[in-house]
Amino acid sequence: MKKTLKWIAIIVASAYLAALAALYVEQRDFLYLNDVAQGSPADAGFPEASVMRLSTIDDERIIAWYVGPAPGKMLALYFHGNGGSLRRRGYMLRALTADGMGVLAIDYRGFGGSSGSSTEQGLGLDADAAYDKARALGFTPNEILLVGESLGTGVAVGLASRRDVAGMVLDAPYSSTLDVATARFWMFPVSQLMRDRFHSDELIQKARAPILMMHGEADRTIPFRFGEKLFSLAPEPKEFLRVPGAGHLVLTHPEGLTRLADWTARLGRGELR
Repeated sequence: MKKTLKWIAIIVASAYLAALAALYVEQRDFLYLNDVAQGSPADAGFPEASVMRLSTIDDERIIAWYVGPAPGKMLALYFHGNGGSLRRRGYMLRALTADGMGVLAIDYRGFGGSSGSSTEQGLGLDADAAYDKARALGFTPNEILLVGESLGTGVAVGLASRRDVAGMVLDAPYSSTLDVATARFWMFPVSQLMRDRFHSDELIQKARAPILMMHGEADRTIPFRFGEKLFSLAPEPKEFLRVPGAGHLVLTHPEGLTRLADWTARLGRGELR
């Protein structure tokens, strides 16, 4: 009996260590679910967009889709989540531009035909390249709105901590990817292993612009409590939309679209500063 228990313990320990090793080695494959194929705006049902190629300061080539705003409207810099690519987000881009807002949306390095491999530092450089392109197109900081979803909320918060913008919209935000990973992989010492931590909780105070956060209460990808935690740390002016019963990503839900339209209208009139 003791020998059997000993062998069971050895097998369990070996399986645990193997899983731990795989999690450490392949952690970026878990975090960045890259769709490497490049699609066209027309394929995504967003044919009005033109395709741009942006250069980052570390010489990567980033794919971007651009639609200019109607007169008096802002330009949204859009940062998508960790799965897929722009070719799967035509519905989101149509929603953002429905009332005349412009959009400059990027596929991060390693996504959608963009060169390079995804890392937290690299995604930050991609965001900087998008911001620099918006400025080169003639948009002032007061005309640039950041829109981040899921993983992209960390990219947006990081950019807002470095650059001046008119405002920021975060759909399914988190305090850090470390918090999310620790909750999901509670059986492993994640804090000792994780490389890309996206500490929005440490950067949000540096964002000097009005913030709109929204989160589905039944979100199983990024638990609602992590959005609430980030909101508690954010500076004023800030607003939070909670959507009862909704899962991951709510900006294109009726409640999200209505709130976005109202909030951006008030932002444009200077009522939120």
